[in-house]
Amino acid sequence: MQTYHFIVKGRVQGVGYRFTAYLNATKLGIKGTVKNLDDDVELFVQGDFNQVENFKKYLKLGSFMSRVDFISEDLVEREKFDSFEIIY
Repeated sequence: MQTYHFIVKGRVQGVGYRFTAYLNATKLGIKGTVKNLDDDVELFVQGDFNQVENFKKYLKLGSFMSRVDFISEDLVEREKFDSFEIIY
């Protein structure tokens, strides 16, 4: 299983973006984390290829009030996650 690292840029803080990512990840069986950075949102995501590809569509949509301008994506080495969590 691959681990993907995403940085989401745009209006993604204070608009429910992390909670929306959490709901979509849980629905798709994705494991990992989501947290705010200074201006962006960072995610570590684990799942099979199809799960991650579907999840990326939700990342681009964001929440009702968000605006996603750019998403960077990298493959990284990371321990296995047991669930998907919002890090505060």
